[in-house]
Amino acid sequence: MQRSCLVLFSGGLDSILACKVLQEQGIDVIGIKFITPFFSYQLRDEQEAQRYREQVLQKYGIRLEIADITEEYLKMVTRPSHGYGRYLNPCIDCKILMVKKAISLMESYGASFIATGEVLGQRPMSQRRDTLRIIERDSGAEGLLLRPLSAQSLKETIPETQGVVDRLRLPAITGRSRKEQIRLAERFGIKDYPAPAGGCVLADPILSKRFRRVFERWPDFTAKECVLAQTGRHFLLPGGSWLVVGRNKAENAVLEGLLEKGDVVLKARECAGPLCILRRMGAREDVKLSAAICARYAKKKELPITIGVARVMGQEETVEVMEIPADEEIQGMMF
Repeated sequence: MQRSCLVLFSGGLDSILACKVLQEQGIDVIGIKFITPFFSYQLRDEQEAQRYREQVLQKYGIRLEIADITEEYLKMVTRPSHGYGRYLNPCIDCKILMVKKAISLMESYGASFIATGEVLGQRPMSQRRDTLRIIERDSGAEGLLLRPLSAQSLKETIPETQGVVDRLRLPAITGRSRKEQIRLAERFGIKDYPAPAGGCVLADPILSKRFRRVFERWPDFTAKECVLAQTGRHFLLPGGSWLVVGRNKAENAVLEGLLEKGDVVLKARECAGPLCILRRMGAREDVKLSAAICARYAKKKELPITIGVARVMGQEETVEVMEIPADEEIQGMMF
């Protein structure tokens, strides 16, 4: 059996340590960083990806590959077989998908097994003993999935029984305390590592509600719309349209990069203000209401306020806003 493996690499301390304890045994480790619109999506940009690879190699001595699993993830996220966590986070199905994908990549990287930074008992949903077993079974990774940080507290895997990995040199960490991980980090000289917090926006209490609304109302949602849902103020208008309003200059720039054919773009003509995107337009009346909401957040306070309205790549028209909706009305449409 080859002394090489793929390690699911989140960038958190546990995944870093999983790589290091295996490297310590002379195993060739390749970290696999999976990306979706809900986590690490900025790494779709090749320059960002290369910067990140170099940073991980320099800081931790870990070779890293990046794999986009957006297509598979979007099919899974609205109907996860094992349900959601506290919010809209499909943690068990997410891990099953990633392990299954890693298994499919083993041959191309010359790897003989898969490893993760999971710790028995650390997370109440996805890292219970029974759940770890489900992940292994449903991903098709039985015997090939090693959790090195908890190895001595779990059933032996094939790389251990075959002597590829020395089980006795692996930790037996369990539970929610981080003391053992911190000790390991000190031993490996790892000082600069992220705080233990989830990077998945599906576990965010506010964003998860918005995603649920998007998934239910527009079942044909796209990856770009999952990114769009994370930026700005969001409104569901009476005619069924989705309005997104930038909150600052940085968000305006992000929204501009998310424009698609069919969008209506609104912006104040005479003063600074938000970039607004009217997506999935329903009733024509929603354009006029969108202009009024756009005016509400513009810097000019004297009426009338002129709002430029244009289809993407289309000719701009203007709407003179003579009346701003009451804040209570606006807030009632926010989601």
